[in-house]
Amino acid sequence: MSEPPIITHVSDKNTSPLTRPTSSRSVTETVNGSHRFVIQGYSLAKGMGVGKHIASDNFTVGGHQWAIYFYPDGKNPEDNSTYVSVFIALASEGTDVRALFELTLVDQSGKGKHKVHSHFDRSLESGPYTLKYRGSMWGYKRFFRRAMLETSDYLKDDCLKINCTVGVVRSTIDCSSLHPIQVPDSDMGSHFGMLLENMEGSDVVFSVAGEKFHAHKLVLAARSPVFRTEFFDELEGDKQEIVVADMEPRVFKAMLHFIYRDSLEEEELEDTSSSSVPSVTDTLTAKLLSAADRYDLTRLRRVCESHLCKDISVNSVSRTLALADRYHATELKAVCLRFAAENLAAVMQSDGFEYLKENCPSLQSELLKTVAGCEDDCSSGGGKSRSVWAQLSDGGDTNGRRVRQRT
Repeated sequence: MSEPPIITHVSDKNTSPLTRPTSSRSVTETVNGSHRFVIQGYSLAKGMGVGKHIASDNFTVGGHQWAIYFYPDGKNPEDNSTYVSVFIALASEGTDVRALFELTLVDQSGKGKHKVHSHFDRSLESGPYTLKYRGSMWGYKRFFRRAMLETSDYLKDDCLKINCTVGVVRSTIDCSSLHPIQVPDSDMGSHFGMLLENMEGSDVVFSVAGEKFHAHKLVLAARSPVFRTEFFDELEGDKQEIVVADMEPRVFKAMLHFIYRDSLEEEELEDTSSSSVPSVTDTLTAKLLSAADRYDLTRLRRVCESHLCKDISVNSVSRTLALADRYHATELKAVCLRFAAENLAAVMQSDGFEYLKENCPSLQSELLKTVAGCEDDCSSGGGKSRSVWAQLSDGGDTNGRRVRQRT
């Protein structure tokens, strides 16, 4: 007889690393539902016999059917109809259905003194009630003494109202952390951007200072109310080529990029920030703000406001304020007014303030109101800011020179 083969186990030092630990959580809670049972003609129901009931319509809670049984002459023969009985019954197929119950006999006097029997507001030593099968019931054989009921505020116009709440116990395993599904970032912008780049299906051409830009009317109309009106509401909507005046090609190109991709090239905006050009009005961002206002591109306007806000300084705030006012950039305008009010003495000495006085006199009154608000918020500003305000309102400057008001 040959000997059995010898089986050896070789340990692999290059075993795979331990898998990521998993977790789960058991959650036990109740699925609650309520039903109101109105018993009209109580006096006519009396005498139907002990153990005989009036049943409510079936109602569904937690995937099971339930019904309320009212026994006008009681359920227990030994009580000789001294009590009325009320029960909640499982009216559909089910096995070991665990639930909490609440029965409320409604006080119809308006005093709110309802008679309530409830599992919900107390701790149950043996846990929720278990109904073994269809027809199983929970309730009270001696729910209320009948003689007392008939002289109480619970009975009105020969009518009783019973509210019932059922809470079916459910246990679930929360294992969402075991199988996370990552949702990728939206790539809609890149898809629309490809349409712009390859010009596939384009049906309109824009001529901007001699440079041609192909686009799609539907895309532009979806993004801009102005384009929508131009393409679909006006008689010239069938034009295949549109000349755009008073706009640089690079600005129109950046605007198209935003319309299709809902984003701007950050590097290009930073390269043309107010720190690298003579005036804020010469920046690409400022010119895009103008384009956003022209074509009613609300989100582009807000993006431009955000970029311009980062470059606000004593020297630039006046021109930025004028820019914001001209192109309806309300958020940027509010920031500029607040900044100028809080740094008024320095701002009034800047070249930009002279530009503001000569070109936007109406903004001076708005600045006055903002200064007044700042002083109300922070009275510790003292005489310095108050004297500056007086000089501004009188048309003077911080050096005490009078400035003749323009008429």
